[in-house]
Amino acid sequence: MKTIKIFVLGLVFPLLLSVNVHKFYVSVTEVVYVKEKTSVQIITRIFIDDLENALRQRYNKHLTLAPENEAKEVEDYLQRYLKDKISIQINGKFVDYKFIGKEYDNDIVFCYLEIADVKDIKSFEISNKVLFESFDDQQNIVKLKIKDQNKSFILINQSDKALLKL
Repeated sequence: MKTIKIFVLGLVFPLLLSVNVHKFYVSVTEVVYVKEKTSVQIITRIFIDDLENALRQRYNKHLTLAPENEAKEVEDYLQRYLKDKISIQINGKFVDYKFIGKEYDNDIVFCYLEIADVKDIKSFEISNKVLFESFDDQQNIVKLKIKDQNKSFILINQSDKALLKL
């Protein structure tokens, strides 16, 4: 009888511990200035399920990000969401970026953005508020590689901007 109790506890105890497992909420944005192409190239990586939930909440539509048979409207809403959540200033002036496309890798969506015709950068500021409305402990890591400077920032809801002066 004692053996059965130990066996049952051995099965149940790990399940009880897993109830308090907390998911880590993070996105990663990499920014690279390619001087030869006079462009700033940006890749933002976001967990698909978190992004789907944010899009559904924000736009009150049932949107599913999927590599196959995805509705055209998904890309439109994704572009709109990123425009609302990511803003960039170069040399103190807001600039527009172009949504180049996206691709999926397991449970992550890679979003590709570009700012064209950038001749010189003296300062670069990025605000990244992706998923802040969904998760209080969301962190957005921003990695900047501009000219000979490499700098990383962790952005949180209370501090959503990164500035690199060159």
